[in-house]
Amino acid sequence: MTTTTDRRVAVIGNGPVGQTTALLLARWGVPVLLLAGRAERDLVGSKAICQQRDVLDVWEAVGAGRRIAAEGVTWTTARTFHRDRELFAYSMADPGRSAFPPFVNVSQARTEEILDERIAAEPLIDVRWGHRVTGIAQDGDGVTLAVEGHADLRADYAVACAGARGEDIRRMLGVGFGGHSFDDRFLICDIRADLPGWAQERRFYFDPEWNPGRQVLIHPCPGSTFRIDWQVPGDYDLAAEEASGALDERIRAIIGDQPYEIVWKSVYRFHSRVADRMRVGRVLLAGDCAHLVSPFGARGLNSGVGDAENAAWKLAFVLHGWAGKELLESYHDERHAAALENIAVTTATMDFLVPQTAEQHRRRCEVLEAAATDPAMRAQVDSGRLAEPFWYVESPLTTPAESRPFAGRPPRGEVPPAGPGILVPDVPVSVTGSACGRFRELARDGVLLLTVDGVDLEPSVDTAAPVRLLRLSEIDVTGVLAEALAARPGEIWVIRPDAHVAAVLTDPAQVPAAVNRALARPVAERILPGTGT
Repeated sequence: MTTTTDRRVAVIGNGPVGQTTALLLARWGVPVLLLAGRAERDLVGSKAICQQRDVLDVWEAVGAGRRIAAEGVTWTTARTFHRDRELFAYSMADPGRSAFPPFVNVSQARTEEILDERIAAEPLIDVRWGHRVTGIAQDGDGVTLAVEGHADLRADYAVACAGARGEDIRRMLGVGFGGHSFDDRFLICDIRADLPGWAQERRFYFDPEWNPGRQVLIHPCPGSTFRIDWQVPGDYDLAAEEASGALDERIRAIIGDQPYEIVWKSVYRFHSRVADRMRVGRVLLAGDCAHLVSPFGARGLNSGVGDAENAAWKLAFVLHGWAGKELLESYHDERHAAALENIAVTTATMDFLVPQTAEQHRRRCEVLEAAATDPAMRAQVDSGRLAEPFWYVESPLTTPAESRPFAGRPPRGEVPPAGPGILVPDVPVSVTGSACGRFRELARDGVLLLTVDGVDLEPSVDTAAPVRLLRLSEIDVTGVLAEALAARPGEIWVIRPDAHVAAVLTDPAQVPAAVNRALARPVAERILPGTGT
């Protein structure tokens, strides 16, 4: 068969991470070939339901975020119970005035349908169903993909978003996938029922009388549907429980005598694994193909969208000639660190949920009993730290600032103060007399230089990349952005195309070096005209 070349990036896998990658690349003007091994989309089951605020913001960059948010169920409160007593509830902080709620619940299938509509309207994306990749070869100029039953395909780069069953892709690339799988299983039932008062909150139960010794998680979904996750023994048999009537008893123990309908059900086992490399030459790995974590905390798909955005802007900058190929290695540096963070957070959660030793079990019992009366112990109850963007404070692209040190992981439900490596707050910006959108929308057009009062900057940066200079006073007449950033006179904020802060400077002469560092270019400083340096 002949080899065809008509797309600069091939995205392997047409799930939500692959869809997002393709849409973001097209937003940067990069032609994409989106390959799906299946013949058509499977629109069954809730699957990844919990979409975090900053992920909705990424989807809004491709015209889908507000619609997904509008169709989903909004929740702002996470409640945790031990047996029949509520231990605590907390609400997620908003570092600014975001256009999106902290989380919305909507089925993965519906999210995929909305993203499909955006893809259908994008001429730069060529979708091909029934194209299973069976071989990957690379050379100095590109990637050749062998496709079962079709001609080989050629692209400049590829992004592997093949999902949790991406072992064949990892094998082709020689990538290890270390970690472990948990013995306990979990039962999911999506049920449709009328449960007043449960529609705006997530509920987590430790050791309830209707699942003794184990956990239950309940999430509201659109259409009076609720997803219930039960921890069950490793030898659990769903068919046998359904046939005996015990599944009905399990559900009614939670909802009582309310009429209900089972929409979908499944049994699954958790995995905690991460690829040893997320960049192999001209191929980047993203989403579940690169990392698997337990769902407590909703860090799977949400982290995968973070992979997609990171990969898309870096590939676009390389393909447009705005940065060298060296920038792509920072994809592994940043997103592998994010995956390890998620593994650490979710492993700690699973150790609390499913103690592996007698000491862990004893400690868990002590914490849960004490948390009922001692507020200080509640912080040690781990029902899952909810998804948040990864903070690139140690990235090779980030310039540290002594005036804004990173103080470490903040308390649950909070975000760190704005500074190098942190995602900028999502706040409205305005000019005199009118609104002009959101700050992140401005930031995602390229490299942004934001100056605070007292800086006269006319940057001369040796790059063809899009660089925009904005003055805080001109876009923030209400002061909302200045407050969210805790901006100080004389500061210069260098912000990456994914709206993460690359540097906070006080010396204009350092701007070129910080921009070059953010693009993985040599960081030698260059003289700025008009600065006297």
